[in-house]
Amino acid sequence: MTATLDTKDQAAPATGERVLPPLQIGPITVDTPVVLAPMAGVTNTAFRTLCREAGASTGHDPGLYVAEMVTSRALVERNPEALRIVTFGPEEQPRSVQVYGVDPATVAAAVRLIAAEDRADHVDLNFGCPVPKVTRKGGGGALPWKRQLFTDIVRAAVRAAEPYGVPVTVKMRKGIDEDHLTYLEAGRIAQDAGAAAVALHARTVAQHYSGEAEWESIARLKEVVTRIPVLGNGDIWSADDAIRLVRETGADGVVVGRGCQGRPWLFADLAAAFHGEVVRVRPGLREVAETIYRHGELMIEFFDGDEGKGMRDLRKHMAWYLKGYAVGGDARHALAMVSTLAELRERLDALDLDAPYPGEAAEGQRGRAGSPKTPHLPYGWLDSRELDAEWEAKLREAELSVSGG
Repeated sequence: MTATLDTKDQAAPATGERVLPPLQIGPITVDTPVVLAPMAGVTNTAFRTLCREAGASTGHDPGLYVAEMVTSRALVERNPEALRIVTFGPEEQPRSVQVYGVDPATVAAAVRLIAAEDRADHVDLNFGCPVPKVTRKGGGGALPWKRQLFTDIVRAAVRAAEPYGVPVTVKMRKGIDEDHLTYLEAGRIAQDAGAAAVALHARTVAQHYSGEAEWESIARLKEVVTRIPVLGNGDIWSADDAIRLVRETGADGVVVGRGCQGRPWLFADLAAAFHGEVVRVRPGLREVAETIYRHGELMIEFFDGDEGKGMRDLRKHMAWYLKGYAVGGDARHALAMVSTLAELRERLDALDLDAPYPGEAAEGQRGRAGSPKTPHLPYGWLDSRELDAEWEAKLREAELSVSGG
């Protein structure tokens, strides 16, 4: 990470007082209590590297950086793309993956594969995804409504990982909607089932990413879950937001998702803030361009030298990186269409690289918030909290239909 620091910020005195102690997730000590949320198509090895380097640039041990979500069935089938997702660079320690599934036996088999083959040091279970293709199969944020199924999956995953010393954590939402909240019960179940920590995105599935995260729910969860760490997630757009969240809720750490899109240097701010330092990264356009180019190089490496594939994957990051900067529409469009590394270099060099950090215009919300959506659920899903034999068979079929990584 090559972003510079505002000279005024560099001169500011540091308090030197930690905001929180290190985060303990089973045997893993995370010195900076910050977790990069798994984001599909975003948190691959290339982006994780940029975020980790930024966090480490402060001189503090960086946080925990989670790979993209992978389906349990795809892992069990040893799908090549699924195995690529759970591949890490030699400098990535500890290694963290997130697994999705709706069948306890399949999830357990996937977790066992990860642990037995030493593919990761930590496994997170996804019970928070609001995407229709996941929830309409009873997965993600819809699954905790079936409390015994939720219990069985967490228990099975913990038991599969336990012989290898790999901790299992749970990430979830408040519930399906305000009339079907599950997070307090799910938090207690996860704790009793042996989960090493729980993380709450303080929105419902129905909210998707719209509106404001209800941080008060994180505080309520913290009152209920007392034996393992509780992490807060939602609307962390800056280091100041992260500090405010933990002070208002009592959370043991934070999970950062959309706030770091196009801003891997946010992890430098977070590391500094949690260690009581006021230094913040304020990159000019030249530093942003350098980061984009390095991201491109890392993407090509991630795709085993396939330049075209690496550049195509990089394109979606351009709008995030350039948010707020004085870059014209034609230049933005051209960067969003790059196909080679040489072309990327040429188009970046054509920008006004002396343009300074634009201030508030570059801050705030990232990505599309969208609007509330009616959750897509299996027919009759809300009729009962329990799971009968017919539903068990349907879920096994759903597990098969999401294979492929």
